[in-house]
This record gives sequence, C-alpha cells and structure tokens, in this order.
Amino acid sequence: MPNTFGHFFRVTTFGESHAGAVGVVVDGCPPRLRLSEADIQTDLDRRRPGQSRIVSQRQEPDTVEILSGVFEGRTLGTPIAMIVRNRDARPESYSEIKTKFRPSHADFTYFAKFGVRNWQGGGRASARETIGRVAAGAIARKWLREKFGIQVVAYVKQVQKIIAQVDPGRVTAQAVESNIIHCPSTATARRMIALVEKMRREGDSVGGVVECVARGAPAGLGDPVFDKLEADFAKALLSLPASKGFEIGSGFAGILLRGSQHNDLFEKRGGKIRTRTNHSGGIQGGISNGEDIVLRVAFKPTATVMQKQRTVDTRGRSVILNPKGRHDPCVLPRAVPMVEAMVLLVLADHALRQKAVR
Repeated sequence: MPNTFGHFFRVTTFGESHAGAVGVVVDGCPPRLRLSEADIQTDLDRRRPGQSRIVSQRQEPDTVEILSGVFEGRTLGTPIAMIVRNRDARPESYSEIKTKFRPSHADFTYFAKFGVRNWQGGGRASARETIGRVAAGAIARKWLREKFGIQVVAYVKQVQKIIAQVDPGRVTAQAVESNIIHCPSTATARRMIALVEKMRREGDSVGGVVECVARGAPAGLGDPVFDKLEADFAKALLSLPASKGFEIGSGFAGILLRGSQHNDLFEKRGGKIRTRTNHSGGIQGGISNGEDIVLRVAFKPTATVMQKQRTVDTRGRSVILNPKGRHDPCVLPRAVPMVEAMVLLVLADHALRQKAVR
C-alpha cells in the first residue's frame, strides 16, 4: 500500500492538490492522549502556502477537521481521521499541462505508470499531499514529547551555496520561526531570502538542504537488519516531494576522516553512557544511542519554473511549455515542518515497536 507509512504508528494520506480535500488517517495512536485541532493547526500553519512573499501565493487557510478517533478531548486508540478542504484551487491555471509534460516533474512518470493522471496541479505528486503527513506528525510530536520528552527541530541549513553555520544542539524553534526562510542564523537568513526573491523575479527556482535534530530520543530505537533507524529515516525523508539526498551524522563528510578520528568514544556522564562526539548522528548499528539524532535532506530546485521550456506532449510531439499557476521558487521554507513530521512519524513508530519488544 504505497499511500501508507509505518508499522505500529500507521499513516495513510489521501486526496489531490485541486480536488475537494486532502487528509490522513492515523492508526495506532495510543489512547488517552489529550488532543485537539489546535494541537495540529500550529504545524499546518507553518506548512501552508501564502504565508510569505517567498513561497507559493496560493491562499489556503488549511483548517484541519478531526472526524474520528477523539472523544471528549482524548484519543480513543481508534483510527484518527483528519481532513483539510481545498479552498483556493484553480485547476484552470494548469490547462496547458493537460497534454504537456512538465520537465523534471511527475507528469510523465505518473502517466507511464498508470496510463492516466490528474493534471490539475500535479494531483498526488503535489506537495499539498504532505498536509496529511504534517497533521499526523503533530500527533506524534505531542505523544513523543509527553512520553519521552523528545523535541524535534528542523531548519534551513543551506540555499544553493549559502550555508548557515549553526550548532544543531543549540538551535531553538523560536530562532527557526523568527524569519520567513526558517534559518536560525539571522544574518545568513537575509542572504538566503535575497537569493530566493531574485529567483522569483527571474521566474526560476533554487534548492538546498534542511537539517533536523531530534533531542531526547532514548537509546534502543531501531531494528536490525533491514529496519535500521537511519534506513527508515532515509525512506521517510526521500518520500517527500523534491527530496534528492539524505545523510545522517557526519554523512558524506565522514569519508575525509580516519576511523580513529571518526569513532565516537564512550564515557559515563551524568550517570548515563554517552559519547564524547557525535559523528554517528545519534545512531549506531541502526539503533539510537541516546545522543542527538542529526540528519540532513537535500531538496532540488522546484521543477515548475515561470519560463518557457521545450518539452513533449502525450503523443510525443515537441512543444513549448509556458507554465502558469502558483509555485514556490524554493521549497525549503515549507519543507521544514514536512521534514519534522516524517522524523516524528519514524520515531513514534519505533518507540511503539520498542515497547512491544521490551
């Protein structure tokens, strides 16, 4: 079932970009968790379009409705269904791509797989599908915080060649939300915003990296051999629209170190076994070791650009595409809550799996 993610904490999303609504069903959430629509709306507001001048100007309130699974303010342990209605859909803006394939988009591949596609905004391939993920992630966030004290914070680390030099262990959610690019370094954020605005004026797009840290995850999460924690993170995060790369801890930079330099030496600190460094990114042997989990996701430049491009139509004829519609010149600001959501969903799933094991 390609629209379902997780084993114990299971999430199924549904809906298309310009259909009546999008939504999610969460199965496996523990009972008696206090939950309201306000708990979920906070994260959806961070994801929604139209919130600043550097994101898509589609004006959607993205108001969530809980349809089931919650009674008198607490979860029942039964499936939680949530829906967000599409209020500002403009399918007519996409009429040109009814028969034309946008370069590097999912238009051709969906058509190749199914023989049919929803050309209105990209259908399921649209980032609007992630509303369900973020809503489910908000539930996972609350349960993980109350059960384990886990905190997950993502932020824009890099836009093209502009890199923020920040310490993942010290980044706060307040600093991330202090600017429209969602970079915790104010000076770097200004440069990033200027670049994205330039791309918008030129009808082009730009990509970059979102970094995420999970603090407070207990040691022991993750399963050998094929369900290693970082393997599930990789699948979760590479399932996000426009994601093209994943790394954890030292990642690719770790190849520049020797083993004697890269090893995270153990010590006893505060009555617990800890590591002096964290090149492993909080995971060793596919299992969390109690340190901060630090990972990064690379996102490509948005595929749809406001420039004429040569492509082919559904009959293979060479044509010129002149795109319309409302698109992000950079997906990174709105990708931040999406990355957090997928990290939270993986942690919630593995926390429940560990509970079953022990």
